[in-house]
Amino acid sequence: MKNKNKGSRAHKEAAATIVINDEEEFEHGDAGASSTYPEQCSSLRKGGHVLLKHRPCKIVEMSTSAPGKHGHAKVHLIGLDLFTGKKYEDICPAHHNMDVPNVKRLEYQIVNVSRDGYLTIMDDKGQLRSDIKIEEDDDLGKEIKVKFEKDEDFMVSVISAMDEEKVIAMKAIKQP
Repeated sequence: MKNKNKGSRAHKEAAATIVINDEEEFEHGDAGASSTYPEQCSSLRKGGHVLLKHRPCKIVEMSTSAPGKHGHAKVHLIGLDLFTGKKYEDICPAHHNMDVPNVKRLEYQIVNVSRDGYLTIMDDKGQLRSDIKIEEDDDLGKEIKVKFEKDEDFMVSVISAMDEEKVIAMKAIKQP
């Protein structure tokens, strides 16, 4: 019979050697925040956000079934994709964790709208960016173009989650 201690000691020594070699060749990774966090399914609420089929969604319907004789309570979730509007459904045991996307909503002032639909927008610190495109065939995109052509001052709300962004609303800037 083999001595378990010797085998595990040899394994630990090998692991230490690997760590030393890895430290010498270590490359720095991104220290950014995760795009999701876990939350117990039973604590999710209608109007909140959740990942369904690997897509960030807003919960529009939610129901909980009673536990069966040998089972657990289950939560039935229906959500709309934040960026496409597509409907997704999932059923999860109430005590399991689900991934919730980190969703941010930021306000920007419109500086320019290009012919191809790209916005030049400015945040509250004066930083410009030109990497968000409006959907010119939807009502919001058309309204943004019309207001810009009329030389009106307005803001847009941009929602971002999981490395995607979309303009979701606009509002007029109140003049003093």
